[in-house]
Amino acid sequence: MIRKNLPFSAPEYQRRLCKTRQAMQAAGLDMLFITDPSNMAWLTGYDGWSFYVHQGVIVPADSDPVWWGRSQDANGALRTVWMSDDRIHGYADHYVQSTERHPMQDLAKRLQNYRAGSKRIGVELDNYYYSAKAHQVLCETLATISPDITLQDATALVNWQRGIKSDEEIVFMRKAARISEKIIDGLFTRVEPGIAKNDIVAEVYGDALRGVDDVWGDYPAIVPLLPSGSDAAAPHLTWDGTAFKTGEATFFEISGCYRRYHAPFCRTIFLGTPPDDLRRAEAALAEGLEAGLDAARAGNRACDIADALAQPLERAGIERGARAGYPIGLSYPPDWGERTISIRTEDKSILHPGMTFHFMPGLWMPNWGLEITESILIRETGAAETLCNRPRELMIK
Repeated sequence: MIRKNLPFSAPEYQRRLCKTRQAMQAAGLDMLFITDPSNMAWLTGYDGWSFYVHQGVIVPADSDPVWWGRSQDANGALRTVWMSDDRIHGYADHYVQSTERHPMQDLAKRLQNYRAGSKRIGVELDNYYYSAKAHQVLCETLATISPDITLQDATALVNWQRGIKSDEEIVFMRKAARISEKIIDGLFTRVEPGIAKNDIVAEVYGDALRGVDDVWGDYPAIVPLLPSGSDAAAPHLTWDGTAFKTGEATFFEISGCYRRYHAPFCRTIFLGTPPDDLRRAEAALAEGLEAGLDAARAGNRACDIADALAQPLERAGIERGARAGYPIGLSYPPDWGERTISIRTEDKSILHPGMTFHFMPGLWMPNWGLEITESILIRETGAAETLCNRPRELMIK
């Protein structure tokens, strides 16, 4: 057996498995098959850039999980998952991107081997990593070899179990936050008129991957976002080779990452003298952030944060059409959110101690944008803690 250096303790993985099985039972599932790499890592420790091919984890009701994926990636599983080697199975490479066969044909046989009478198997239907073709082939193959098996939608079943972070997880998120602070500090130092955006992004990655002191940096699930001027009306633009200009605001959406745990952090830099309308928006947003943080208390609801944020913005005549945040933690590309709760008026989800969110009330107007955000932790008592520690204001050079 290969010696493994797991990021978490054995009791921590058992806690996660227990929570997942309780959710399976409540959903009437006998077995679960998950393909979201964040869920795979959370349950088993698996870590590898292999989510571009079909892979997953089988969770039986009464035995250890089973890692399943491409044969060459099974070598990565041997080195990263907590389960014994006999719970790792790879499919042959002739299944990869083939027009004649599909990996789900192999998976169907594995499910048959581990089913132990299971008839209701949950799959993550609405997931980046589980395609329509995969589901079709899995259904067709199971109908042939195990016609009594029924596939049920279990989208986000594991995601919801990840919401309340353990003490071990929060340690990792605090480390990621230190890297986020370093990135933002570096941006303020380096961004100047005439400096090319791609050169700045290169420095962002340098800060992100070098980390802080003995805390090394992992790759974030989202690339740096940094639109300037009127382009900042579009929240998800990346970069090109153009230079920063005097008289423009650029928001920077970044996150430090440590062992796949994120602490997203956004600040806006203005080169020159900001116009009055931007300063008024900054003041309203800062007031809304403070009100939202005060509402982010255990026992309150996600909508309470959104409503508290909205009041100062509405008084300033600013309307937002987007949610103001989402849960964060362990993630892989293309998203660092957990895809469960949303901080918006319609979401009545109760806040619990240990929940972590990216409180993200970005302003994207027709000709400008402003982002000042915080990664937050819901505490046992009192207002939310911000994982990063930098002024909540427009950064002016």
